[in-house]
Amino acid sequence: MPVLHDEIPDDSDFDADRARGEFSNITPEDFIRGSGQDNPPGWLSSQEIEWARRKLPMTYVEVVPARIDTAGRVAQVGTLLCVDDEGNIERTLITGRVLYHESIREALARNISKDLGELALPVLPPSPQPFSVAEFFPTPSVSEYYDPRQHSIALCYLVPVAGDCKSQDETLDVEWVEPQSETLDLFIDQMPGGHGKILQQALLWAGVL
Repeated sequence: MPVLHDEIPDDSDFDADRARGEFSNITPEDFIRGSGQDNPPGWLSSQEIEWARRKLPMTYVEVVPARIDTAGRVAQVGTLLCVDDEGNIERTLITGRVLYHESIREALARNISKDLGELALPVLPPSPQPFSVAEFFPTPSVSEYYDPRQHSIALCYLVPVAGDCKSQDETLDVEWVEPQSETLDLFIDQMPGGHGKILQQALLWAGVL
């Protein structure tokens, strides 16, 4: 049969049961940009995402939020204080998947809003080029980046925020640290899975470490 801009699905394809052209009529306005509210088109159910995680590398953005001084230098960086599945307190950065039909810029805005609130006012760069790319594996010791849930590719960004940042959902607090503070090493030690390494890379990239 003729197929245009599409593929003939195999029975094993994760989206084989979706109607062809299901997303053809989606416009950018269908997405809630910069908002953690509701699920946009193409959102996977919990069963679908678990299946995909066992079969495919997932694409993520990882964000180091930053406060910038009047000279344009990084004055503080933020971390999210949270509780892991075993009840331990740990720190992490803003992370989230890039959704189907979502641009990198939209993914950055949405995930920052989800973790820091609608009033965070992120200042996204004109050209969203990551300062690093981190590859997380579900197997320990394969990489310095470890995620037991999945194999994922994370595009890493340092994003200035100009507004009021407040913890959301399961995050206990948003805590800030100066790059030259002695507390920075403590923060990094509390960030498992390689997220502390990403924080260090962000500060080196910004020239403040």
